[in-house]
Amino acid sequence: MIPRYSRPDMVAIWSPETKFRIWYEIEAHACDAMADLGVIPRENAEAVWKAKDVEFDVARIDEIEAVTKHDVIAFLTHLAEHVGSEEARFVHQGMTSSDVLDTCFNVQLTRAADILIADLEGLLAALKRRAMEHKDTLRVGRSHGIHAEPTTMGLTFARFYAEMDRNLSRMRDARAEIATGAISGAVGTFANIDPGVEEHVCDKLGLVPEPISTQVIPRDRHAAFFATLGVIASSIENIAIEIRHMQRTEVLEGAEFFSMGQKGSSAMPHKKNPVLTENLTGLARMVRSAVVPAMENVALWHERDISHSSVERMIGPDATITLDFALARLTGVVDKMLIFPDNMLDNMNKFPGLVMSQRVLLALTQAGVSREDAYAMVQRNALKVWEERTDFKAELLADADVVAALGADVIEEKFDMGYHTKHVDTIFARVFGDG
Repeated sequence: MIPRYSRPDMVAIWSPETKFRIWYEIEAHACDAMADLGVIPRENAEAVWKAKDVEFDVARIDEIEAVTKHDVIAFLTHLAEHVGSEEARFVHQGMTSSDVLDTCFNVQLTRAADILIADLEGLLAALKRRAMEHKDTLRVGRSHGIHAEPTTMGLTFARFYAEMDRNLSRMRDARAEIATGAISGAVGTFANIDPGVEEHVCDKLGLVPEPISTQVIPRDRHAAFFATLGVIASSIENIAIEIRHMQRTEVLEGAEFFSMGQKGSSAMPHKKNPVLTENLTGLARMVRSAVVPAMENVALWHERDISHSSVERMIGPDATITLDFALARLTGVVDKMLIFPDNMLDNMNKFPGLVMSQRVLLALTQAGVSREDAYAMVQRNALKVWEERTDFKAELLADADVVAALGADVIEEKFDMGYHTKHVDTIFARVFGDG
């Protein structure tokens, strides 16, 4: 991933240095287990651990691979240069490259998941704080982009909180599912290596043994992992789209924080553009672009092919690094977002009283008017408000049929704004708990 959309902790997980360190630990722990089983001499296993403080030379490994055309063999050759060829002769005993590659990949994905889980927890804290802050801040709800009925800004933030809370559960589940390792040898039968080696290596690396593998760990696990990243990215875009709409000049109910010295346009000095949330929309597309290739990686030939390998070398780092950056960016946007309550009320009153049409409709049906007649009575008055910018309540009070059916007092009562927000406490309790 390009540095512009990267954060160092996540990038470090995918560095060659980290990868080779994990490869080394897999091989060294496997040697320990084989020594415990009496398969190799204990002194050879101990010799491998003498390289525990070695910084593996990435350039040297690449140099060897240029000849061997095999990355794991290149690494093992370089390891022997540090340990000694005689001491290292039992390294990789009974193992196959996929044992190292797949187990390492899953270690990296679990570490990436830990960062993403922390990211989500940070975003949830910001969303909850803003929800509580604007629990009763009135704004108009929209369907199809058109004014519908009143809601609150707090409910908007609470809705996004609930969505991201579900994503946190999904991410935790995805981490649990991907946290498996396989040290089962060629085609996964343990023909040349004891299952106890796999159990030992997995325990040391914080994984569980894959119940049954071929020569590779089944890729349905990875498909589920990347699908989860894609869902989280879509939720990021969901929030970003709402903020982008709110920042439109003719809406201006909320906006990204605009810092001192920030510029919105190279041509128009007045501009304040929603650049962060537009960026998040684009980043979400990139994360989702990893989902289909991950799904296609599930179908491999027989016990192994490497059609998945090139895909995962790209989508593993790119999707996790991008999502980590996007979650951090969104947290900052939410945390510093500007809210304009007066503009929210102005927007809601642009067509005065129109958002109460359903209340009047229901009152008419409860007063004995058929639904068809009630709808026609309400709509004809509502259309006047649309076309002439008049006041909806005034139109209803001037309509003899509506007054005859309801009475002026009932019409007045139906314009109590609090009616639409009377259950905010109930909704908040469902989302955040009674506390």
